[in-house]
Amino acid sequence: MHVATDVGGTFTDFVTLDGGVMRTFKVPSTTQSPDQAVADGLRTLGEARIETFAHGTTVATNTVLQRSGAKVAFVTTAGFEDLLEIGRQTRPSVYDLRTARVPPLSPRELRFGVRERVLHDGTVEEPLTRDEAKRVADLVAASDAEAAAVCLLYSYLRPDHETIVGEALEARGIEASLSSRIRPVFREVERGSTTSLDAHVRPVVRKYLER
Repeated sequence: MHVATDVGGTFTDFVTLDGGVMRTFKVPSTTQSPDQAVADGLRTLGEARIETFAHGTTVATNTVLQRSGAKVAFVTTAGFEDLLEIGRQTRPSVYDLRTARVPPLSPRELRFGVRERVLHDGTVEEPLTRDEAKRVADLVAASDAEAAAVCLLYSYLRPDHETIVGEALEARGIEASLSSRIRPVFREVERGSTTSLDAHVRPVVRKYLER
């Protein structure tokens, strides 16, 4: 039997395909624990042997919209701590002086600069030392951050600096998302934003999947 399910706000939909026969049914969604509705639906299948299981969920999307994920520390090259708040100058209405901007996931007190510098061509102008990485990791650990997003300048060309920072954070028990792995492309605002989102939702999604 092949089974597919999609978790919605009101109902959780199921589609099964067994021996060429397709069947659809719904079970009430369980908002506080979305995985429970999936388990309820699977129980209705009894002892059926499931060969394929496909699952769609909005757990990550809802986490982003509600900002209910992990508190994220943003670690970047020293001097660029506010790059996600500054962002780009693109906006829906260029001349609207009252445009509301969504604040970054990391407030000012959860932004940390690390002394290192890679240039646009991949040349290392200021090497990152492990002592410096440990210094920043200690600061993050002393904060109330629950996860960290690491986005160093031009790390898509030289990911080793981010790797060192990530190792220092992990050694302090802080889960780190590295931009050089999440989105290894130029333009640090976009790369940093994506990495921050990953750090924000990853613990929630992992907990959901482990259930």
